[in-house]
Amino acid sequence: MAALAVRALRRLGGLALLVAQLYGLAGRAGSLMTTKHSQPQSTFAKSLTSTSTNTPNFKTTESTEIPSYVSNCPSNGLCSRLPPDCMTCNTNYSCVYGKPATFDCKVKPHVHCVDQNNHEQENFTINMTCQFCWQLATTDYVCTNSTNCMTVSCPRQRYNATCTVLDHIHCLGNRVFPKMLYCNWTGGYKWSTALALSITLGGFGADRFYLGQWREGLGKLFSFGGLGIWTLIDVLLIGVGYVGPADGSLYI
Repeated sequence: MAALAVRALRRLGGLALLVAQLYGLAGRAGSLMTTKHSQPQSTFAKSLTSTSTNTPNFKTTESTEIPSYVSNCPSNGLCSRLPPDCMTCNTNYSCVYGKPATFDCKVKPHVHCVDQNNHEQENFTINMTCQFCWQLATTDYVCTNSTNCMTVSCPRQRYNATCTVLDHIHCLGNRVFPKMLYCNWTGGYKWSTALALSITLGGFGADRFYLGQWREGLGKLFSFGGLGIWTLIDVLLIGVGYVGPADGSLYI
């Protein structure tokens, strides 16, 4: 009986081994079939993605941007009156100071100008005096104004100003330069008004109040113009311009 049981177990083990081998073979065959069917799909998917990503390259026309300096350049104006930012010139620093000099210039792109005969040109010459920008006349540049310095003082005060050359003026060197200038700003006070108040109502300190000097005005008011002596002195001082506004500005 024991021998029969052992034989039955061996047969069952062999049968189980056979079933396991058949199951393994079936799994390999299935994987081979799935890979064969999946390869065309993957290649088809790749073709789809490649066709979707490879979009046709259309050449975009680049927009021509206008330079910023063009807005400062008058259109169809005289070439000799163009601002320096609108042209390029062959500057000759070896010219004789104070003597006339001629420079060859060319307009920058997108800039149009004409000559005296209203003919458009690109190359032209500029006649100017050989001098640096800081040596120009005061009418050829504008400077910043200071309201912090005293105009009525002895000696007369100066301040550091930043000056810029006018557009149609040509010169050598930097067009923006520092310069020491006399204080020449005004606060709106009129010399004629101050003198009239000093003559008529100077005994009550009206002239000093008008000029913003309220302490002196109070002194004249309560002393009745220094019994007339202070009034006469102020008439002379305001008349010659020695006494001015309290803020240090000039008369109009």
